[in-house]
Amino acid sequence: MRKKVNLAMTILAIILCGCNSNDSKISSENQNVHQTEAQTDASMKHLKPFREDLPTIGLLIYSGVLITEVTAAADVFAKLTEDGQQRFNVITIAETANPITTEECLKIVPDHTFESCPKLEVLFVPSAYDMYAQVHNNKTVEFIKEKNKETRFTVSNCAGAQLIGASGIAKGKKIVTWIGGGEQLQKDYPDLKVQNDSLVTYVEDGKFISSNGNLASYISSLELLEKMTSPEHRKFVESYLYLDRLKDWKK
Repeated sequence: MRKKVNLAMTILAIILCGCNSNDSKISSENQNVHQTEAQTDASMKHLKPFREDLPTIGLLIYSGVLITEVTAAADVFAKLTEDGQQRFNVITIAETANPITTEECLKIVPDHTFESCPKLEVLFVPSAYDMYAQVHNNKTVEFIKEKNKETRFTVSNCAGAQLIGASGIAKGKKIVTWIGGGEQLQKDYPDLKVQNDSLVTYVEDGKFISSNGNLASYISSLELLEKMTSPEHRKFVESYLYLDRLKDWKK
């Protein structure tokens, strides 16, 4: 009799241990799932959803594009307000959905193609060291021409001014290009009022804004940001970018 009782107790103990083991395993698995979800949430926290109620800033990209002239606008317009509010949608647009390789050999996967591009409030047209292929790309030129019909502002940086000229959208308007490129730009597109690029860094004429490009692309972006928001928000973004640290940094 005693043997039967001991055997029963042993079996019960094994069952209880098995249950506890399974409970521990399930608990551990649940904990791992929660940790993974928390890590995913944290890693995705910086992503900004596309909101139909916000103005959209479109950044044209193509093979060989100069990365600074894309990231400058993204850097400025993607910043949240001081109280953490999103002000703009910022998207990249290319002729196809294939990854774009920049001059600096970075690869960018465009958010939209010319066909899927949503309505834009602003179109930024950057440059490349060799603009021949883009100026002679009818699809790119036509895209700029069509989007200009809906944009509130159209911005060119550096040799992006050549695409503005090729599209014919800024006849009679002031424009500036890269330092040393103004004379040829005026010859190629006599309807433009090309400014002296050795003296002028940034110019606006109606809805058209342009700059020398490269780091001067931050100037065109910040000037436009202030026009579309407020001097206070521009000042906040500048402080966020540590632009004050670029002044007298040798001291």
